[in-house]
Amino acid sequence: MAKPPPGTTPLQQCTAYGVSSIRRHILLCSGPDCADPARGQVAWDYLKKRIAELHLDRQPTSVFRTRCNCLRICTQGPIAVVYPDGTWYHSADPPVIERILQEHVLQGRPVAENVLVSTPLEPA
Repeated sequence: MAKPPPGTTPLQQCTAYGVSSIRRHILLCSGPDCADPARGQVAWDYLKKRIAELHLDRQPTSVFRTRCNCLRICTQGPIAVVYPDGTWYHSADPPVIERILQEHVLQGRPVAENVLVSTPLEPA
C-alpha cells in the first residue's frame, strides 16, 4: 500500500490497513546484528511476497507484517516473532518462513525446530 496522502489521520490509515481485523502479526528482524543485511532483505522480500500470494493479509487469516532492525536477540537471525502467539523463531530464512506460514499460521502448529521461546500474550 502506498504512503497515505497528506492530511490522512492515523485512524483513517488504521482503517485502510484493516488494523481492527488483524489476527496475527509477524515481526521480522532483518539485521544487521543477527544476520547479514542482504540475507535479511531476502527474508523480508519473501515474507511480503508469500503473505500476498497466499492472501494471508485478508480475512479470515488477516496477517500483518512488520520489518524491524532489531528484536534484541542478535544471533542466529533473521529472527521472527508471531503475535499474539508470542512464538519467536531463529534462522527465519525463506524455507523457515514458508513453514511458519504453512504450519503455524495456517495450521496452528509452531515450527518446533526453529522455536526459541513461546510466550503468548494474555487476553486483555
